[in-house]
Amino acid sequence: MWDKERRSVAVVFAAHGSVGGTFASRLPWLSDHLQLSAGKLGVALLMSSIGAMTTMPFAGRAVARFGTAATAWALICAMAAVLVTASWMPNLPALAACSAALGSVAGTSDMAMNAQGILVEKRMGRSIMSGLHGLWSIGVLIAALAGSLAAHQHVDARVHFAVAAVVIAVAVTWGTHGFHTTAADVGLAEETTEDVPLFVLPRGVILLIGLVGFCGIYAEVAAQDWSSVYMHRTLHGDEAEAAFTTGMFAFTMAAGRLSGDAVVGRLGAATTVRACGILGALGGVLVVAAQSPVPAVIGFMLIGIGVSVVVPLAFAAAGHAGPNPTLGVAGVATIAYGAGLAAPGMIGGIADLTSLRVAFCAVAVLAGMVALGGGLLGRNAPEAVHGVTGPRAAEAEALATEG
Repeated sequence: MWDKERRSVAVVFAAHGSVGGTFASRLPWLSDHLQLSAGKLGVALLMSSIGAMTTMPFAGRAVARFGTAATAWALICAMAAVLVTASWMPNLPALAACSAALGSVAGTSDMAMNAQGILVEKRMGRSIMSGLHGLWSIGVLIAALAGSLAAHQHVDARVHFAVAAVVIAVAVTWGTHGFHTTAADVGLAEETTEDVPLFVLPRGVILLIGLVGFCGIYAEVAAQDWSSVYMHRTLHGDEAEAAFTTGMFAFTMAAGRLSGDAVVGRLGAATTVRACGILGALGGVLVVAAQSPVPAVIGFMLIGIGVSVVVPLAFAAAGHAGPNPTLGVAGVATIAYGAGLAAPGMIGGIADLTSLRVAFCAVAVLAGMVALGGGLLGRNAPEAVHGVTGPRAAEAEALATEG
């Protein structure tokens, strides 16, 4: 039963990722259609992060009241609807408003599906969060490839977004229909909706886990947004080499997430995060020291591996740290996703004052901080997540089944 529910959650993760992949793939169309400069388009995209950060602290109350299935279904369908709406916006303020709305529903639905993933992980007694986030990355990749094909065939984005929205709505309806695990099923909580705070700010161990997540997301966003620019401007690679660099970073990050559960099952969450943090730091150093494209590509690939498991394991650790997974996830996301706002501007600002090489020193340092905080992401996890196998794992599974 639980493997079936895991597949249902995986479909929802992929559907969620496909909304962002679809939107990103047609940004050139939106920019040309509204005659937006790069700076104005950046303002519109910034509103998405602001929308997410504004509403994520309220996610705990929403999930407690309506449940993970209803919350994820309603908000991901709303994401699809906003996606279609964005393609019809007549100017920058309207597009910015759509972007903020998209970020708002995306952030809250993200909390719901992660909370559901943690509940299934608790029941199964082994790590599944890394694989779920890997499926999210696959959703982004497939949607981006579909968008590339649509653009190549000169399909109007309004048509493309409408078709994509229908497919996404069907997928998330099927996926959330398979959500059966609840907090009560695993003995996590007896509280009513009134017992759940309306607004969640992270503190204690959740704050510390969020800071580890912040370090990982900062390195991830910096490499994702600036790898091609670094290759082109600092190492004087051509546009093909620049695009290839970003692609290789994305590939290793997705591969790391898809294989992360198996590695965590063998080594434990804390050891896995420490090893990945070290690889990410080495990648950052290699990028900073590179004098030619090849070492830099290898460096960005190492950063991709290094950051791959940080977010899923940070969410898992937060969800296992208290009686209500959604509150833990929301608290960590409030801090960690702040890096999504900070990284692009900070990298650009440091580069303006010094150079991109100096800016990427921060990436190496923060990846090293992930390694130092690895122990926090191994706390309170299921036995199998700690790397325990054999009789103790079987006992943990039996206890979970009775729960």
